Amino acid sequence: MTNRRDFGKLAVSGTLGGLMAAARSGRAAVHASAPGIKLCAQVGPTPTDEQLLFLKQIGAEYVSVGSTPDLRTAEGFLQIKKRYADAGITVWNIGNMSVHNMPEVTLNLPGRDQKVEEYKQYIRNLGKAGIYYTTYAHMGNGIWSSGRASIRGATGREFDMASPDKQGVWGDKTWKEPLSHGRVFTTDEIWANFTYFIKQVAPVAEEAGVRIGIHPDDPPVPVLAGVPRCIFGNFEGYKRALEIANSPNVGICMCCGTWLEGGKQLTGKDPEEMIRYFKANKIWKIHFRNVSAPLPHFVETFMDNGYYDMYKIMKALRDVNYDGIVILDHSPGLVGGGNAQTAYGFAYMKALLNRANAEAKG
Repeated sequence: MTNRRDFGKLAVSGTLGGLMAAARSGRAAVHASAPGIKLCAQVGPTPTDEQLLFLKQIGAEYVSVGSTPDLRTAEGFLQIKKRYADAGITVWNIGNMSVHNMPEVTLNLPGRDQKVEEYKQYIRNLGKAGIYYTTYAHMGNGIWSSGRASIRGATGREFDMASPDKQGVWGDKTWKEPLSHGRVFTTDEIWANFTYFIKQVAPVAEEAGVRIGIHPDDPPVPVLAGVPRCIFGNFEGYKRALEIANSPNVGICMCCGTWLEGGKQLTGKDPEEMIRYFKANKIWKIHFRNVSAPLPHFVETFMDNGYYDMYKIMKALRDVNYDGIVILDHSPGLVGGGNAQTAYGFAYMKALLNRANAEAKG
């Protein structure tokens, strides 16, 4: 990265930015969360009674929900929220894949302004429904993989820089080397496109009381198929991006698996160090995932047999008084399907959280 500003100034500028944002919107810009780490399950928008019972059995009090096109309105979000609330479960965020990651925005492609307006309306709908968090990704050519690999008899996503089969995928689109969009993009373009987007979106998020946590580039390879991943693939990029946003409502979705893919050589800090640096006032969602090794070749693996000690993440969250969600992410497939994956991951996270809480009290 070049021309980075001293992030020591951000503590001051961020505070002033928060005061100015509150004054601009005429209301508190950030909705306060109840204290404590919240273990969360990833679920669908219309659960069956059996699915709700399963969540109750594993002790899931919070959920992160995907949405279908017919439910992407304030009324639809309220419907989703009520279904879970009636079962004693809190909906933490509701995703919208139409605007979760927009190449039109990242790369300034045709339709950019329409996508920006669609995103603004999505944020307003969340606020009206009393949903105060959402995750955003800024990847111009999707999540890249090269195939599947075996882990203890299960299968997980694999990425190998040397593989001729590697490709980026998002929704129904696929991108391959050498150039995913027919040309090379510059880092200056990617930064300018992010600035164009966030400067329009941040005031809407402040008015709606919705936090936006920005997900890292997956994988955080500096350039893939002509598209730089220069902002959300490293520590310095996040620092600069948050300074540009200058908003109490723009922060980080810390995807630990993605960060471990890069390793400290590419990212600049490991997940624990990121948490201790940005703390709970800028990190609002944790994707809990381990991988076999840093780039150039990794496999998404079980939390107990990757190269990183996942307890370091949970302890750091407890130490900084984190009050957002921790959610299982990209787990290898298990016999028994999604419920088996969720149950394994949830139990593992709960054990780590219980240990962190006990050590903090002791």
